[in-house]
Amino acid sequence: MDAAVQVALILLVIVGVLLLIGTPISISIGIGSAVAILSLMDLDKAMLTSSQRMFTGINSFSLLAIPFFILAGVIMNNGGIAIRLVNCAKVVSGRLPGSLAHTNIVANMLFGSISGSAVAAAAAVGGTMSPLQEKEGYKREFSAAVNIGSAPAGMLIPPSNTLIVYSLVSGGTSVAALFMAGYLPGLLWGLGCMIVAYFLARKYGYKNDKGISFKQALLVFLDAIPSLMLIVIVIGGIIGGVFTATEGSAIAVVYALLLSFIYRTIKVRDLPKILLDSARTTAIVIFMIGVSSIMSWVMAFTNIPGMLAQALLDFTSNPIMILLIMNLILLIIGTFMDPTPAVLIFTPILLPIALSLGIDPVHFGILMVFNLCIGTITPPVGPVLFVGCKVANLKIESVIRPLLPFFAVAVVMLLIITFIPEISLTIPRLLDLIK
Repeated sequence: MDAAVQVALILLVIVGVLLLIGTPISISIGIGSAVAILSLMDLDKAMLTSSQRMFTGINSFSLLAIPFFILAGVIMNNGGIAIRLVNCAKVVSGRLPGSLAHTNIVANMLFGSISGSAVAAAAAVGGTMSPLQEKEGYKREFSAAVNIGSAPAGMLIPPSNTLIVYSLVSGGTSVAALFMAGYLPGLLWGLGCMIVAYFLARKYGYKNDKGISFKQALLVFLDAIPSLMLIVIVIGGIIGGVFTATEGSAIAVVYALLLSFIYRTIKVRDLPKILLDSARTTAIVIFMIGVSSIMSWVMAFTNIPGMLAQALLDFTSNPIMILLIMNLILLIIGTFMDPTPAVLIFTPILLPIALSLGIDPVHFGILMVFNLCIGTITPPVGPVLFVGCKVANLKIESVIRPLLPFFAVAVVMLLIITFIPEISLTIPRLLDLIK
């Protein structure tokens, strides 16, 4: 049997079976990759190669940004920043029908863009907005669907840990270019959610806010400015070349911590728990990157990505059909795999195909992350879906139906971004980050 076919079958069967019986995905990938290497070489070489690939996979200065951004997100989640962003969003969207739903969407975009986590946004903003919406007579299922459907926008609007991982796996695609490329797609996601919320709010008869005076609005904005300045400082510094994404992530931690101390929402005695929560999340992500590096090496060693790329190109040479097929593959993958391992595993397979079609790696990165963002709100894995339902104290089955319009508009936006690459590439080109 050909080595590539043998390795592909081993990975498919072992990883698939372990996932079906509930084994954590990192363990499943690690065991599958170890057995695949053992099928190619003896035990000593296999163990040495595995350990070397794990170390090489995580031995990257760029990856240091991930634990810092995770820590910054945890600090902000506990530091009173969410409520200020919610108040700011309420001023922006208060006059629209179903104003609290629009407030939830805008706040998710703001908080997600600052924390870089869709799950953190769904938990922090949803936890704040759900009681307010229930008090105003909103259906809990509708409120939960709005929160879940809009939270992934923050994974596209920088800073984004998923885009940092893609930069590493894709061979050094500019993090700054990827960050800037994520703005318009992220805003499109949020706009699509607002359009859906607008029509549903009119259907259910949800009213807008009575409005506040200009003076009150100004005070709310002024209160939110310190939180919003985090985006300006970090992203502005990265784009301006003042510091790297990794250095920017460390600055985000210091800024968020100082702001939380000023707001008096975090005390020194809270820091051990915050650091422990961050360490747990970081350990999961870094371990996932390490074991996925073993799988990536095995596939590259046996030329599986090249074979799959050739098979797809032999099936059709139509660029539109190939893009649609890749989108379909990523949408399916996203339903049962978290974004980070999906990016680690499938970037080496799909990116060469995209490059052979002349697709810019920055555009493909956004396309890939957008697909996987949809997966975060889709069962059976959907982390944002689970967190959003938990925050709203609802069963998943009751939220699926009201969530469908948000899922549909996300797919429409995905197609728009897929076939209009300038949406992703305009800002990076204007800033001279790509040619």
